[in-house]
Amino acid sequence: MGDSWHAVVRYDTSHGFAHKDHMHYGGRKEKYPLLVESFNQALTLAEEDLKDHWISYRENFLQEANHHGAK
Repeated sequence: MGDSWHAVVRYDTSHGFAHKDHMHYGGRKEKYPLLVESFNQALTLAEEDLKDHWISYRENFLQEANHHGAK
């Protein structure tokens, strides 16, 4: 892992719906639909979620990486 950047959560509207992708160390992804009425609401939800939870997203990813012996 070193000094490289890794996405640990991603929000997008591909596939025709707003969703959140939770990335795991090793490449596995989980997709969660955002239950909102518009893409504007999805953007607001994503911004609030990242402001509130980015530290825990990062820590969880790093724990997974350490568990798998990443360096």
